[in-house]
Amino acid sequence: MLPHDATRTPLPPLHLSAMSLSSSLGHGLNATLGALRESRSGLSERPFETVDLATWIGHVDSVDDVMLPAHLAHFNCRNNRLAWLALQQDGLMETLQAARARHGASRIGIFLGTSTSGILETEQAFRRRDENGNLPPDFNYRETHNTFSIADFVRHALALEGPALVVSTACSSSAKAFGNAQRMIAAGFIDAAIVGGVDSLCLTTLYGFHSLQLLSTEPCKPYDATRNGLSIGEAAAFVLLERVDVHGSKNDDVLLLGVGESADAHHMSAPHPEGLGARVAMRTALQRAGLQPGDIDYINLHGTATPSNDAAEARAVAAEFGMATPCSSTKGATGHTLGAAGGAEAIISALSLKHGFMPGGLNVTQLDPELQVNYQSENRNAPLRHVLSNSFGFGGTNCSLVLGRRGEY
Repeated sequence: MLPHDATRTPLPPLHLSAMSLSSSLGHGLNATLGALRESRSGLSERPFETVDLATWIGHVDSVDDVMLPAHLAHFNCRNNRLAWLALQQDGLMETLQAARARHGASRIGIFLGTSTSGILETEQAFRRRDENGNLPPDFNYRETHNTFSIADFVRHALALEGPALVVSTACSSSAKAFGNAQRMIAAGFIDAAIVGGVDSLCLTTLYGFHSLQLLSTEPCKPYDATRNGLSIGEAAAFVLLERVDVHGSKNDDVLLLGVGESADAHHMSAPHPEGLGARVAMRTALQRAGLQPGDIDYINLHGTATPSNDAAEARAVAAEFGMATPCSSTKGATGHTLGAAGGAEAIISALSLKHGFMPGGLNVTQLDPELQVNYQSENRNAPLRHVLSNSFGFGGTNCSLVLGRRGEY
């Protein structure tokens, strides 16, 4: 039995006042919601770069065609081009510029997650080394490959001057960014924050997961009895978090209610077999939202489709929620977008709340009977009050987010 920590007091809720997501499902919220409603996966068996592996990937169309503005050209890499593509969707750029005018350039923070950042740029630069092994003179590590590059790029793109940081804790990165933002706003350092994450395809992740024997040769099948690994995807997810305006809010506004984080450090890559760190993250998120397990109407699972990860998460969910709460993984649709997964799935969870819609987990042919959770393999419409979104990374870096509709508060 995990102890209740009375110090996990709620922080003021925050309004997800604008958001956008670009992934293999499409560009923007309408494309994302449409693909989920149609149970359409964005995974494809297509070539990427020089990769020679039998696998499926979640590739975002048009990234290679993106041209950064001249004043941002020194940030050019696949990761930042993907970010720029997402910033152009859903009127987000205009909304963020209005927020800057409203709050001031120094009062908006940037908290983004990534795992590999612009490492593809370095991979390509190494192929162009001269006879002495020197990297090409046009290679710009600081503003492309560097982990901080994505936050620096967004800060320059929006002419912001507030605090900016990048979280790189593997698959929990962009979920944990929400926690950083919530604490900074509650402490009074800033009035609003741009949160989310960007991670793009590269050889390091594809060959790296292949070397760990975690890469599937077919579209990934979370929670399926025959699941055999994950499918790598890419995505850019952005959310504007602001304090709740009680006078101008609407009942279908989505709020960030609680963030739970833990670090169990059980193993460098494998999760704790009983999901203890995951349980701590979920319980902490509930406590900080002031909710009980029975208040959660749907769980967006981490659900990577690796045998050990799904089993550990299922044990944790079963221990906290039992068999009642509907849940599913959307990685069969998007692929595992790594450092962007937490932000992407927070946005999918927000869409679920706004539209009363639980997306079914794709590619399931036979649910694993050992995983004792209420897994939804088909779409389901139902009014939702609260949604939990899980993101669990290598090294036991776990994060859970609780989102809710404004009408409940």
